[in-house]
Amino acid sequence: MNKTLILALAVSASFATLAGGTAALAQGGPMRDRDMTREQAETRAATSFARMDANGDGLLNEADGEARQRARFDRVDSDGNGSLSFEEFAAIRENIAERRGQRGERRDDRRGERAQRGGRPGGDRMAMGGRRGGGGPNLAALMRQNADTDGDGAISQAEYTAAALTRFQRQDADGDGTVTAAERRAHRMAMREVRAAHRAQNRARNAE
Repeated sequence: MNKTLILALAVSASFATLAGGTAALAQGGPMRDRDMTREQAETRAATSFARMDANGDGLLNEADGEARQRARFDRVDSDGNGSLSFEEFAAIRENIAERRGQRGERRDDRRGERAQRGGRPGGDRMAMGGRRGGGGPNLAALMRQNADTDGDGAISQAEYTAAALTRFQRQDADGDGTVTAAERRAHRMAMREVRAAHRAQNRARNAE
């Protein structure tokens, strides 16, 4: 394996760690402590889909992952020669360290704000299998949650929006077209109880 390929793989791993998140249909972030209407949920789903559709073909599939990796490589290949020098790689590490520090400062600020409001430190993520950090849910998570309704191996914008609205409807306990912060918290607690029950069942089966 040549140095160029090794460095490229390292860059991809570093950026994946930095991106850290895909909170998609992400109705966490600034909205997590606020009410959200169905129209807002649709708008956020459209924004998230556009961000994930890296090659702009109107579908979420494996091709988007390759397009994002190429775009990441191009961003750090500052001289555009198709390979990474040691200097370019060192600049990447410095950038990652700086951005991690900035993220930590923002996280501390948010925790302080929530503490002043009396909110929970964990916040809420109305996400479809996404991770913390906000970049939209990954393709595998969407597939696990059956967003690909026609089974063609790709997720269209219509499928993506439908999955987001299904999630919205589950949280809209009173069916008034608005998910409140209280409804979101109640849904989160209910899901935690479901997961805890599943874990207990699995432990019981394994003990038999």
